[in-house]
Amino acid sequence: MLVNESRLINAPVMSLHVGGRIGVTKRPIINPANLRVVAYEIVAFNTPVPLYLLTSDIREFGSLGIIVDDADEFVAAGDVIKLDEILKINFPLISMHVRDEDGKKLGKVSGYTVDTLNFEVQQLSVRRSLLKEFTDTGGLLVHRSQIIEINDSAIIVKAPKAKIAQPIMNTERGNFVNPFKTPQVDNSSTTSL
Repeated sequence: MLVNESRLINAPVMSLHVGGRIGVTKRPIINPANLRVVAYEIVAFNTPVPLYLLTSDIREFGSLGIIVDDADEFVAAGDVIKLDEILKINFPLISMHVRDEDGKKLGKVSGYTVDTLNFEVQQLSVRRSLLKEFTDTGGLLVHRSQIIEINDSAIIVKAPKAKIAQPIMNTERGNFVNPFKTPQVDNSSTTSL
């Protein structure tokens, strides 16, 4: 199911074991190498230390919120090495610059859509500059297949290539016969008796 990222922030975390709410999501932890949400920082009840919920431990996302088996699914910083590496990167997807492969500035990321089956970022919402907002209609939507590179300063996407329409066949004006025009009979060449 595709979900706007705003629905996954401040979402309740529900436990099947407890049968109720055990925390709230605070922010996503995104791996810039594959644009996948690997974890969510969690504000857990009765815990002053920031905890993380790996997306691989999420059973499902529904109308009640994020459903997990138990509060034992929460991990602290330092418990999972791969998570620590991504936390050190501190990748901020929102407000990152977006450019095309020709270097043209397209805008900044204002939001994104996540697939809740694998927690991959599927689409970026790009807000254009104020001047472009007046001249163009709305913002841009960039699918993950259009992303070429993600570096420290910007997300590079494929530049739109305008294709010039080629004629299907060349027609010459003189050789064209109109099938709806009645044939004209030339009466001047007939002989009279």
